Amino acid sequence: MESKGRHLYEIPKEINNIQIVAYYRKFSWPLKVKALTRRLPFTSDAGRLSCLRESENKPRTTVHMMTTARYRPTWDLALDPLVSCKLCLGEFPLEQMTTITQCQCVFCTLCLKQYVELLIKEGLETAISCPDSACTKRGHLQESEIECMVATEIMQKYRKLQFEKEVLLDPCRTWCPSSTCQAVCQLKETDMPLPQRVQCAVCSLEFCSACKIRWHPGQACQESLAITAFLSGETRSFYKTDEDDAPIKRCPKCKVYIERDEGCAQMMCKNCKHAFCWYCLESLDDDFLLIHYDKGPCRNKLGHSRASVIWHRTQVVGIFAGFGLLLLVASPFLLLATPFVLCCKCKCSKGDDDPLPT
Repeated sequence: MESKGRHLYEIPKEINNIQIVAYYRKFSWPLKVKALTRRLPFTSDAGRLSCLRESENKPRTTVHMMTTARYRPTWDLALDPLVSCKLCLGEFPLEQMTTITQCQCVFCTLCLKQYVELLIKEGLETAISCPDSACTKRGHLQESEIECMVATEIMQKYRKLQFEKEVLLDPCRTWCPSSTCQAVCQLKETDMPLPQRVQCAVCSLEFCSACKIRWHPGQACQESLAITAFLSGETRSFYKTDEDDAPIKRCPKCKVYIERDEGCAQMMCKNCKHAFCWYCLESLDDDFLLIHYDKGPCRNKLGHSRASVIWHRTQVVGIFAGFGLLLLVASPFLLLATPFVLCCKCKCSKGDDDPLPT
């Protein structure tokens, strides 16, 4: 039936899912068949279903398009598939979702963008992995995918982090230790990892490739030397000579220079995530209660009040006690449920081994 540029197709009263999909395929309507069969509750007494399709030759004005979108039939809205986001647990249409190429995990574009921007701004990762902890493929976002989400300045910071990571992992490249230069220097390829003299092509500084201090022929490396060795006389006099009060020190694990302005003496290296004491450089990776600052030369040097330290220790002890109590309460139920789980697994495996009837 034709009426002024519109085509009216009437579907029989008694229909089922297979018939309605066949009608959609016959007339090539722009509807998702998969979503249709999953979302529309077709019943035998659903009545007559009439579908209007605009003629391709008829121009549509802006008012007409707004009216059509506003008074869109409810059954047509149900055809749009909604996908759940694993980050915010919300449901969104497909056009608002983003799929990671490597693992095919789907998230809403807004959540994935915020996740990527947070990792780049904090400098936590250079290879941004899938945010789903249960992802079996552990896919990573490609650079083209990241570039489509974030702003230009954030993308530039991401490329800078990538370059710094490449230099750090490359045995043939190193950074110039001068605080005013920070250029990349090329090392000679050798079979033995012996210290060698490196000259910066930008500032002409000669330094040791092992300890990153000024070249010292015939002398052992002094890895504890402060960065003041590379500063000029006026700048060097600005810093205090006491090693405990030095504003810049090197991480005792990865030897990266770290600057401390103020705050807590418990430091964590941004590069290798190593926790240590700023004053004596002793490791604090396993010192959850900060006992290190109760004795020895670093006593009462944490930088926090005694009350805040006690509150921190109370929270840590409470967390461990809560996990222990939860495990103690749940252990009887786990023991009782174990036989049932094993029986169910045995039955399932036995059913899989049974031959199919012929």
